[in-house]
Amino acid sequence: MARASRLGRAIPVALVGFAGVGWAWSLVTARQMSPRAMGGQVAPDPMGMGSAAATAMSLTSFMVAWLAMMAAMMLPAIIPVVRLYGLAAARGAAAPVPVFVAGYLTVWGAVGLPASLAWRALGEPLANGDAWVGYLAATVLLAAAAYQLTPLKTACLRHCRSPLSFFLRQRGDLRRPRTALRMGMSHGLVCLGCCWALMAILITLGTMQVGAMLSIAALILLEKNAPQGVLIARTVPAVMAALGVALLAHPSLISHLG
Repeated sequence: MARASRLGRAIPVALVGFAGVGWAWSLVTARQMSPRAMGGQVAPDPMGMGSAAATAMSLTSFMVAWLAMMAAMMLPAIIPVVRLYGLAAARGAAAPVPVFVAGYLTVWGAVGLPASLAWRALGEPLANGDAWVGYLAATVLLAAAAYQLTPLKTACLRHCRSPLSFFLRQRGDLRRPRTALRMGMSHGLVCLGCCWALMAILITLGTMQVGAMLSIAALILLEKNAPQGVLIARTVPAVMAALGVALLAHPSLISHLG
């Protein structure tokens, strides 16, 4: 019991600590990685070595920044789930906690691949304030607002807010790292179902925009853990829709949102 109690206290501290490292890294790299800040230039190629090498370096840099951003934004929100898993690990009934968390982050790491393509495609248009990017952002905001009210969003959020029910649905021997990794990925997929539309907003606004990151991270934390989280999730769409309508009317506003 003493070990479980210590682990229960240590897990939130560790996750918040890792999130803090992610925020620090994100703040350091935001200026360099932001498409708007880079003026649409994805990666420098000063030696004239060709676009393939530049693209590989750009993808590597983006993926490192993306994983740091996901750790910063998502880890505090999954404290209840990881704490419950940690209690099983403390009893020897589950593989170590980092295995479960690694499975969770694997899902969000995979999302970074299409996110990197969007980052490259939107870089120059965002830097130039092209009107079509404003219309795209408006469409994404309106779609995200609608998704917040769908049964799928509600179901995913319910599973995120009820970690015990999530674990009761799992099968297999959690003492095996493969099973623990799969369970972490399973929770990551549920979380993705809950938050993908919010991440789409972030990507459309330029991915490494700190203000947008903070706003979306706060929303994710509140809707998953606050007592009135479900109500919050159903209230926010009004704000998203209002911003989407504003961008439809004045697409140039996109240049002021990053």
